[in-house]
Amino acid sequence: MEHPAFTLSGLCAVGGIMGYARKGSVPSLVAGITFATIYGGAGYLLKQNADYGLELALGASTTLLVAGILRSIPTGFKKPIPLLLVALGGLSSTYYARKYNEFYSVF
Repeated sequence: MEHPAFTLSGLCAVGGIMGYARKGSVPSLVAGITFATIYGGAGYLLKQNADYGLELALGASTTLLVAGILRSIPTGFKKPIPLLLVALGGLSSTYYARKYNEFYSVF
């Protein structure tokens, strides 16, 4: 269950660094490194079977989904990077929501 979190951590770090390198976007760098750190922490907690790893990963995934949607609205859902954020956030939110439901039977 920690593998998607570690993968998303790497993808967010690379994406933030690429955004800064290509466009000089400091917000992209900060957001990418922040999300990478959060996903890395969630992956570590999940691997250690510690408390709040699943909740942290679900929260980061939901935030990534919302950020992607908010960035996609002004562009009319036509630019690839915001759509990638929506896709990654949507898939990871779905995955972690299902895992959360398996453990806590909320839905």
